[in-house]
Amino acid sequence: MNSVLVDESRGERYKAIGFLIVTAVLWSSGGLLIKWISWNPLAIAGTRSAIAALVLLVVLRRPHLTWSSAQIGGAIAYAVTVILFVLANKLTTAANAILLQYTSPIYIALFGAWFLGERATRLDWITIFVVIGGMVLFFLDDLTTGGFWGNVCAISSGVTFACLVLFMRKQKDGSPLESIFLGNILTALVGLPFMFEAMPSASSWVGLLLSGVLQLGLSHVLYAAAIKHIAALEAILIAVIEPILNPLWVLLIMGETPGPWALLGGFIVLVSVTIRYVATAF
Repeated sequence: MNSVLVDESRGERYKAIGFLIVTAVLWSSGGLLIKWISWNPLAIAGTRSAIAALVLLVVLRRPHLTWSSAQIGGAIAYAVTVILFVLANKLTTAANAILLQYTSPIYIALFGAWFLGERATRLDWITIFVVIGGMVLFFLDDLTTGGFWGNVCAISSGVTFACLVLFMRKQKDGSPLESIFLGNILTALVGLPFMFEAMPSASSWVGLLLSGVLQLGLSHVLYAAAIKHIAALEAILIAVIEPILNPLWVLLIMGETPGPWALLGGFIVLVSVTIRYVATAF
């Protein structure tokens, strides 16, 4: 009987890891889509979240709103994160925006033990710093010291992203997807006044639809399902393949080839995350 339970638990874990990988692929289109859309940043954030809220409503049908502190905290953290990320992409380079946001594993490692009772191991800390080092190498040629306020937004989004993951993991025995649903509604309300300044082009609407349905909607359905079976820190470490995939879209769509530092940094990130997973999986 115990072996059956272990096998079921392991199967759920493997499925969750698969969901996280697909989530990272969907998230990785964020920077490119935001750059694609020509509109007010807050209007972009609000509109794509309104679209995502409709997608989540279809999935949830009847959202279970408990209004718990974790649910509300997750909604607020989500709204602030997506708004800051859009602002960061408009005010600084996409490389700065995504790299600075992915300082979030440090905050999760620091506060996860206190908030969730999930203590980071020595291997976790080693992986965090190796991953961040690899990401710095990856974006070495594209990092800039300009775009001060964009960088501030990106760093702040790293903190709020960590809060979002912690609040979602706190609801592992419930339904963390409702936090994302409420967060999208909140973001849409914040962006609403800015949607009437001018209307986006047809091309921008395509970007908004892709961003709302796939990059925010479907991705968070998968993430919410995964985080019920994966520790908060592990969930974010697997998701760090997102910034590595960002330039892949640029390569495929815009023909920009990554340099040798990027290739080395990407290799370091992927290998370190893989080693960390393999070392704890068996």
